[in-house]
Parts: sequence; C-alpha cells; structure tokens
Amino acid sequence: MKLPETSGRTYAIPLIILLTVLYLSAFSQPTSERPNILFCIADDASLDHLSAYGKVKWVKTPGFDRIAREGLLFSNAYTPNAKCSPSRASILTGRNPWQLEEAANHFSFWPAKFTSFIESLQENGYSAGATGKGWSPGNAGKKDGKPRLLTGKKYDAIKAQTPTRSISTIDYAANFKQFLNEKKEGSPFCFWFGAHEPHRAYEYASGITKNNKRLADIQNVPPYWIDNEKTRTDMLDYAFEVEYFDKQLQKMLTVLEEAGELENTIIIVTSDNGMPFPRVKGFVYEQANHLPLAIMWKKGIINPGRTVTDMVSFIDFVPTILDVAKVPATKSYMQPVQGKSLVPVLKGITQNNKAKDYVLLGRERTDVGRPNDEGYPVRGIVKDGLIYTRNYEPGRWPAGNPETGYQDSDSSPTKTEILNANRKGQNKEIWQLNFGKKDSEELYDLHNDPFCMKNLANDLSFKKQKENLKMLMEAELKKQGDPRMSGTGNIFDRYPSASDAKDFYNRYMKGERGGKFDRIKKDVDLIKP
Repeated sequence: MKLPETSGRTYAIPLIILLTVLYLSAFSQPTSERPNILFCIADDASLDHLSAYGKVKWVKTPGFDRIAREGLLFSNAYTPNAKCSPSRASILTGRNPWQLEEAANHFSFWPAKFTSFIESLQENGYSAGATGKGWSPGNAGKKDGKPRLLTGKKYDAIKAQTPTRSISTIDYAANFKQFLNEKKEGSPFCFWFGAHEPHRAYEYASGITKNNKRLADIQNVPPYWIDNEKTRTDMLDYAFEVEYFDKQLQKMLTVLEEAGELENTIIIVTSDNGMPFPRVKGFVYEQANHLPLAIMWKKGIINPGRTVTDMVSFIDFVPTILDVAKVPATKSYMQPVQGKSLVPVLKGITQNNKAKDYVLLGRERTDVGRPNDEGYPVRGIVKDGLIYTRNYEPGRWPAGNPETGYQDSDSSPTKTEILNANRKGQNKEIWQLNFGKKDSEELYDLHNDPFCMKNLANDLSFKKQKENLKMLMEAELKKQGDPRMSGTGNIFDRYPSASDAKDFYNRYMKGERGGKFDRIKKDVDLIKP
C-alpha cells in the first residue's frame, strides 16, 4: 500500500484505522526493544548540496541518499537559528533559541537548568556516546564537579589519515565501533556523530586537485556572490568536505550492519546551518535556515521512500526521540519542550492529522565584531512560500562592523573577492547584499526568488500577506515568552561571551593583536580606503 508523498491529506477511513493500529502497536513493545538512535550532523552543509534533493550535479552524497531512499526525505526542515551552537542547543532541548537564555547566542555559557535529550536518555537506561563536534562552540559548565557532556561521553581517540590538512583526523566510524564494543550490554544506545566537515578552513583548490572536480561543473553560483575562478574553487573545496562527511556516514552504516543493529536504529542525518559563505551561515535567509534532513528506521517507518513536505523545525527532534524511546514527559528531566513529535509522520500520519504549515526563525549574537559584543537581533517566519523577517536593530551591521572585517561572516576566498571588488569600486550591489545594512523588515517570495534578492516588504501588493505573517509570528513569540516581544530583548546583548575573542571590537580598536586578531588582518586590510 503506497501513501501519497505530500502530507496533510484526508485518507479513507479504513486506512486511518490501519495506520492508527500500526502506530499504537509500535509503542506497545517492551522497553528492552526501544530503538537505538544515531544522530548525524554535518557542520555547515546546505540542503542544495545533498544529492538526494537533485539540486546540483557537482556534489554526490550516496550515504545521505540511501538514508532518504530507505527512510524519509524531508523537503521543508528548518533550523530556528543558522549558527552552530544556538542551532545545536535547539536540537538538544526541543526549545527555540529565544527560550534558551544565554544559549540563544553563539559561543555562550550553557544555562545549567536546561537538560539535553541525550542526558535525559541516559537517565532512562540508554548508553550514550559522541564523536567529533558536540554542542559547540561554548562552555557547557560542570555537573557534580565534572565537565558536562551534553552529547555523551566523547570517543575521539582513534585517528585516521585524511585527504587534506584541513579535514579532522578523528576516525568517526572507528570511534563509533569502539563505543558499541564498550557500551552496556543489552541497553539501547544513543550516539552523536558530529562531523567537523564542511566547516572552514579548507585546503585551497583541494576539490580540484584531490577530488577531480572542475570549475565548469558548477551550474549555479548564487547571484549574490561574484562568479569567478576563486569563488568556484572555494565552492568545490566546500563540496569536497561535504562528500567527506558523507563517506564517514557510509562507514557508520557499515558499522551498524556489522553489529546487527541497523534494523532497530533510528538514523537522523542533518546539518546545523547553511554553508560557511557570505549571506548564508549566521543569517536569516532561505539558504541559511532551510536544511537537509533524512531519517531512516527500518523497523519503524511506514512506507519508506516518501518525501515529507510538512514544515519541520529542529525543535521537533527532542519530542520525537523521547517519544520513540518511551520516556514520559514526567521522566524526561527536561524543561517543557516547544517542538512536536514527528512519530505520526514516520508512521504515515501527519502531526495531529494536520500538516504544520510554518516555522519560526531567529537570530541574536551569532559572532563577535560589533561594539560591546552586540548581536544582530532578527525574528522571522516561513509560511506559504514567503519568508518574513523583522530586524530589530537595523542601524547595526548585520555581518559585523567594517572596521574589524565583518566578523559575523566567515573568512573565505568568496568573502575576500567581494571585499576586494568593493575596495576597487566594483560590484557595489553584491557588497550591499552581503555586508551592507538592511531595512527593518524583509519579505521574500521563495517560489520566484529563492535567493532572497528582492525585498517585497514595501510592495503594496504584498501588504496584507506581510501583515498576516507579522501578526502570526509575534503572537507565537509572545506565547513562547520571547524577551524581544516584551521589550527586554537587550538581555541577549548583556549575556557574556565564552569566546577567547570576547569584546573583540573594543580590544581590536585599541590596538590589541595576536591570535584571532592576526587571522582577520587580511580581510580588515581589504576594506580600508
């Protein structure tokens, strides 16, 4: 029996009865049969570059494609914040960043009162481990006098030969195998595979010299970058590391098969935010927040191979995992979560028999580089093919101040090309899109403008739609206790940074150098007169 790909449709009564029986029977299993969980997260990979989506031909990801083919491919999954640590904080807690106090910021101190789902699973009989990047960067603090392990005990000791000097030497699959050998016999497990790839920096031209890619293979350089050899080379270097992540995923699947654990392991594969390029990572646009997601669970998914079109937020992972792990809310040791379980979607029944039709987005301090470590606060909503965002401090520089090299945009050849052209008086419109100040409101038609190039916020033909989106967004944010809705949003600027580059702007302007200050000197020099 094959279900339609899209969700939220009315099915025949016999089919509803059948699916309901299957759904209930799946949760009548004894505790000993609770599924294992393998959570796989790339560091800075965009949806377009996982080949199951068919967006580009110059990146191949057969591991991810297998998860999608033998499980489910989600076409509308979004992170509420497109930066590493706040995105991961939402994944781990099931709460939106604006509900997480300090953890709404990048490089923050983790609030002691928030429990991760992995800590909760451990309290309920799961063995837990992790390899690579967990919740990071930030300071997780201590519990019982020991460093707090939000994603489980680390397994990073086994090393591997890597194709470039920029790729992590951690042998992810071998460390996973060691965890399986050491875990408590008979207990279900949760393992966090946090790849360091494709996070910067890259070995320049490695995509060409070591991965046989060609500049001409790229069909679609985003229109907000300068399309030249350096930008394309940068994109191919990124693609090389996306494919490296996927190869490690394939090895993880082999380890599971050899251990006889593949059938009853839920495998979730995603990324924390979009690619580490200008106007993507850290920003609030379609390319930044709309992310890849595939889930495979051979024992639990009804009619695999479907494409799920429901709107999904990263805050939905926690209730889904606690649901399948049979951890009641009263025993979860967690603050109330905001997300909704995806188990009905896995079983072929939409959430509450009604498709979710919007997601909320936001941003606070995503990096240093402004006076007094101020952030660039934004809230947004995606619904009905539109993305609306409100910029609460339009007088600030969204990519960080020019004087210190636009630190809220990762250093890269692509970034340098834009800044270098701007210094020469060229491509001013591209500089504006990536680094210039923005209006207080932005609205984009994603069907006709997926790269968010034409702001429709002042277009009278979209006035009613904009007002409806703003009203819905603010009503939901008020329900969730967002400080931005009560006039106390400046608290996010007052939270201290856990970075060694805290108070970066003020220290740099006073002449301090060394460490990170020297690493950005090239970008700073490029934008000086």
